[in-house]
Amino acid sequence: MAADIKEGFKDLWDGLVTGARNMIGIGIATATAGIVVGAVSQTGVGLVLADVVEILSGGNLMMILLLTALLSLILGMGLPTTANYIVVSALMAPVIVLLGQQNGLIVPLIAVHLFVFYFGIMADVTPPVGLASFAAAAVSGGDPLRTGFQAFYYSLRTAALPFLVIFNTDLLLIDVTVMQGILVFIVATIAMLIFAAGTQGYMLTRNRWYESLLLAAGSLYAVPPRLLDGQNPRPL
Repeated sequence: MAADIKEGFKDLWDGLVTGARNMIGIGIATATAGIVVGAVSQTGVGLVLADVVEILSGGNLMMILLLTALLSLILGMGLPTTANYIVVSALMAPVIVLLGQQNGLIVPLIAVHLFVFYFGIMADVTPPVGLASFAAAAVSGGDPLRTGFQAFYYSLRTAALPFLVIFNTDLLLIDVTVMQGILVFIVATIAMLIFAAGTQGYMLTRNRWYESLLLAAGSLYAVPPRLLDGQNPRPL
């Protein structure tokens, strides 16, 4: 028993040492991200980004979201997860909140943060800076750029998910009853299966091209905005 206790303390010490070493990179990244956030708050870059998005989008709500997603993708390149979230949430989340309110879109902050963080994380597999793709290529021995483009292609297949979260907060189980939550779970599961069948080109058998389009479109129709609020549902 004494030997087991000694081995347990040794494992505990090794775990603490490993955790401290792993936190060095996270601490540096978080400190750097804090500098970025401080510079943004002091210089007003966030307001400039909002003005740029507003001018380029022309007030169109969908264009605002698309431009925000693109900027989040660019800002997230080369950043670890923690720093990625800090940067995109500080720079891009206020853009959606501000311009969304001006154009009649009011959504919970958690939905906005999930939206920008999703596209910020997609930068990990986006060439030419996709760190995750390069790490995967190093493990598999494949070509880094080909791996990055393939990973980005797979990620684009789920690019509709953040938009659904913005337009239908029921998916986040916000202000829903237990029965509504169960219905949301069932409908969302069916929609995901249909969407996967459409984008992968295979359901029970291999799809024809028009069958894939119909499946993908049907999956978006299955989760209309505010599905359970008592109003007539409308497709996205």
